[in-house]
Amino acid sequence: MRKLCLLVILFIIKINAFGQIEKPVKWSYTSKKINAKEAIVYFKATINKGWHIYSLNLKDGGPVKTSFTFKRLPTYSLSGNVMEPKPITHFEKSFGMNVSYFENSVIFQQIVKLKGTAVTVKGALEFMVCNDHKCLPPEDINFEIPVK
Repeated sequence: MRKLCLLVILFIIKINAFGQIEKPVKWSYTSKKINAKEAIVYFKATINKGWHIYSLNLKDGGPVKTSFTFKRLPTYSLSGNVMEPKPITHFEKSFGMNVSYFENSVIFQQIVKLKGTAVTVKGALEFMVCNDHKCLPPEDINFEIPVK
């Protein structure tokens, strides 16, 4: 009986160890006024070693690209598209195509035109993270970034 109880306890511990949610990407946000009428909003992804997230610019048929959706508010408007630094481009066998991605960290930027004094940029971002062995399901994160 004692051996059976020990076996059940070890089985439960093993299940709990595998049931942990992986979060290999942490996001942080900030903004900086360029002048009284414009600001830049920064989205920084800090990526655990061995993992990567994908570029804003990927062809269909591959992994889910990183994307940003901004809520339309009367206090600001977008100026241009979200900008990214130059990504790493590599052929991935699992997708059968060249894909562009970022490792370690990446900062995306969006210029906004300010139409008020108390501005908060709101929206959501979607990204997919992979390593050499697996990909996690795409994740959506809401953001609210005050412009000061």
